[in-house]
Amino acid sequence: MRNASAFLAVAALIGAVPQIRSQVLSPAEILDPAMRELQQKHLPELKIAAVDITAHRYPYKFYLSRTLDITEKQEQQTDQRSIRFSQFQGHTVLQVTGNYFAAYSDQSMGRKERFQRTYLDVMLPILRATAPVLQDEPEVTSLAIEVSHHVRKQVMGNGMERPENLVLIVPREAAGILAGNKGTEDEIEVLSQCSEYVDGEPFAPWGEPAASKPAVASQSPAKPLVAPTPVAVVAVTPPLPPRDLSAEALQKVQASFQALLDRMVRELDDQAHFISYAPPAVILFRNASYLQLSIATTLGPSDSGSQYRIAALAFDRHVSHLIRPTLAFFEENPQFDGIVFSSAVHIPAQGAGSTLTVSVEFFFPIAELRRYAEYDITGQQLINAGFVLVNGERVGLELQSAESDTRQ
Repeated sequence: MRNASAFLAVAALIGAVPQIRSQVLSPAEILDPAMRELQQKHLPELKIAAVDITAHRYPYKFYLSRTLDITEKQEQQTDQRSIRFSQFQGHTVLQVTGNYFAAYSDQSMGRKERFQRTYLDVMLPILRATAPVLQDEPEVTSLAIEVSHHVRKQVMGNGMERPENLVLIVPREAAGILAGNKGTEDEIEVLSQCSEYVDGEPFAPWGEPAASKPAVASQSPAKPLVAPTPVAVVAVTPPLPPRDLSAEALQKVQASFQALLDRMVRELDDQAHFISYAPPAVILFRNASYLQLSIATTLGPSDSGSQYRIAALAFDRHVSHLIRPTLAFFEENPQFDGIVFSSAVHIPAQGAGSTLTVSVEFFFPIAELRRYAEYDITGQQLINAGFVLVNGERVGLELQSAESDTRQ
């Protein structure tokens, strides 16, 4: 237990910086009676740990958070009550969750190096801040730290960034040793007592076999998460051999699928509203081949606003609902790189006989479409992995903010 002067110091700091209070979950919000009792018992110590964690100078921005895999802007506006006691695989753990806005290049740093870097830069400072709480409470068996950082990589020649979710579970005794460790030679031996996961799967960043470690089961959002089911893009399919992208080759690909395309149009037309004068075609875009599906999207008069709002509503209300039924018509690896949903969006003008029409094109790689179809990524992540053109010009599209943009 830290001495009284430490408690007085942190009390003064908390009083001077009110946002520190939000880093520790209120005991009243914890449903499990045993966890709630522990949270109440150790609340002063947890607040000290929160001060230590938030005051530490990290190489990149780090935020305590209840939610992994969100943007920094969202992080600044979301619930940051992260430090709490919870249950993991039948054991009581002290859990700390946060988002680290470092973006590592996958070409220069492998997964093991990324885990080790985030351990040294983020997880170790958290461990040192929270280890005293574990040493004072025999009922707590481990410390569970989950951190999301980002990875930059190239997909079909285009740069993209995805989150990578890490979990480190440290037994209480090991936490005490590591917290006081100054680089001794037995550090790896102590770390080998821990359990590590990347995107929910066992991982071995220190070199020991990970096969014996059970995969972390996902839990409902209403309960504390130790290793959540990854909502991010967790892997990118290795690139296929270079395709022949000549006009003749694209025509051959389309011809091989023509019967299937005709059947798709017949079966999905009631939902997709295909444009009859622009049948499905295999096209070239940015050195990749796409199956172009031309569709008509009708919004209501109240949906008018900026072009970004119109594009976001077209995706949410129409295009997103076509992805799964469309993919059902194609094999795992079709002979094209992606699908482009080219939508002519119509909005009847209020109080007039005219109609506003906006052209919105959504270019999506096949691999990311399949991840979206399997609920591995969100619609926003799918858009971030592709291209959006509005009236022929590329735009960045943030669905949530765009849909509230009612400017004409």
